[in-house]
Amino acid sequence: MINRVVLVGRLTKDPEFRTTPSGVDVATFTLAVNRNFKSKNGEQQADFINCVVFRKQAENVNNYLNKGSLAGVDGRLQSRSYENKEGQRVFVTEVVADSVQFLEPKNNNQQNNQPQQQQGQAPAGNNPFGNASDDISESELPF
Repeated sequence: MINRVVLVGRLTKDPEFRTTPSGVDVATFTLAVNRNFKSKNGEQQADFINCVVFRKQAENVNNYLNKGSLAGVDGRLQSRSYENKEGQRVFVTEVVADSVQFLEPKNNNQQNNQPQQQQGQAPAGNNPFGNASDDISESELPF
């Protein structure tokens, strides 16, 4: 059986951090993950996926991620249920993260007021693969 989840998205709010009575650090956060298509109105669609991470990774998430941070999560899908204060059964599905990758510098979100470059384009002058000429003949390809 396989239960593996890999996500890349942005945090919808700052992580919530707590320590359990047994001393285990826990951080929970929600990732907004864009879908590969847009709505009929041309709006970007996203899924909002709850994630939980434990111990040292939880501490790191709490210290280095905040609302809007781009993060990669590798983990497993878990579902559980509990009874709330009104006596109703509540079902929860979440990703239990084995690894959380910080995909932007820590202070990058403070620079959100600056115009962003289009996805897939390198900043001018920083493209290590830039050629004086974009034409490459098939004989120059190594395969």
